[in-house]
Amino acid sequence: MRRIAICVAASSMALSLSACGALGVTGDSADASPTKGNDITVGLLLPEKANTRYDKFDHPIIAKKVTELTDKQGKVVYANADADASEQSRQMQKMISDQVDVILLDAVDSNAIASDVQKAKDAGIPVIAYDRLAEGPIDAYISFDNELVGEVQGRSLLEALGGDVDTSTKIVMMNGSPTDPNAKQFKAGALSELNGQLTIAKSFDTKDWKPENAQANMVEAINEIGVNNIAAVYSANDGMAGGIIKALEAAGVTELPPITGQDAELDAVQRIITGEQYMSVYKSYIEEAEAAAEMAVAKVQGKNLKFDSLTADRVDSPTTKDIPAQLVPVVALTAENIRDTVINDGIYKLSEICTPKLKEECNAAGL
Repeated sequence: MRRIAICVAASSMALSLSACGALGVTGDSADASPTKGNDITVGLLLPEKANTRYDKFDHPIIAKKVTELTDKQGKVVYANADADASEQSRQMQKMISDQVDVILLDAVDSNAIASDVQKAKDAGIPVIAYDRLAEGPIDAYISFDNELVGEVQGRSLLEALGGDVDTSTKIVMMNGSPTDPNAKQFKAGALSELNGQLTIAKSFDTKDWKPENAQANMVEAINEIGVNNIAAVYSANDGMAGGIIKALEAAGVTELPPITGQDAELDAVQRIITGEQYMSVYKSYIEEAEAAAEMAVAKVQGKNLKFDSLTADRVDSPTTKDIPAQLVPVVALTAENIRDTVINDGIYKLSEICTPKLKEECNAAGL
């Protein structure tokens, strides 16, 4: 899946939504005859807790934005499935029974949830796929350019290895959950950069994105390849990078190879400063979550011009073609741009990152 309409970034930093024209329409009552007022209920279904972003960022940002957009009359009903597809199905069916006005769905299993998406459709409840592209008759999709995420990770890994890389260079690929469509896109993007440049000695699709599963996979790779023969590790996200590092350290590695990541988790940002992790991919959850809230409210209220302005891209899922979408830009996060990204955007305070224990490393990084 790739976007058709592309907003080109003028710099490497994540852009505001207005840079893509997404917020250029006010969406007031002149847009259309509103189908519902401000007293709306948004159902928010998030997939898991292993990644801290969902409870820490996505939920509170969406709830706050819905409140702002509805003059404090709208509300968000939230459920997290904790990586259990059956539980998410039950959660979604309850929201359908409770007749929420719209559902923002971040699927645990994009295929398994399709029948529930159809049930929502039959009940007249719009479903917007959030962060992961669910199957079934969804009304819109918002996420990041996931193949670009993988490309950024792959390019960063090659840069970290420098000019000595060749086809004899061995790396391990630690991909995400096979039930997450995003994981397939990250993997495809990374492979587009890595294939032909080096040898992928071992590749894993990591169940549920869990760090402990990545750690076990890495132990297997070390035993099979030999710890001294692993030049780098592609990790699809930060949580798994933590598990990979534990496995390498347990094997006696004191100078870690380049390791990628994604999500700019606090632990990962600190590992980047200490040199344990080479990079992460910073994705502006504020942009994604606020735009999702705007899409949900505009859809329910019948503000079609605003909804269209927020979904200028188009994507295809295995079941549905030409889905209105918005794809948010991403940026490679390294020690050089921590201040310009996660600190300036208010994701973390400098004091949260640079604890007394990391004072020397933060000074060296100019923080």
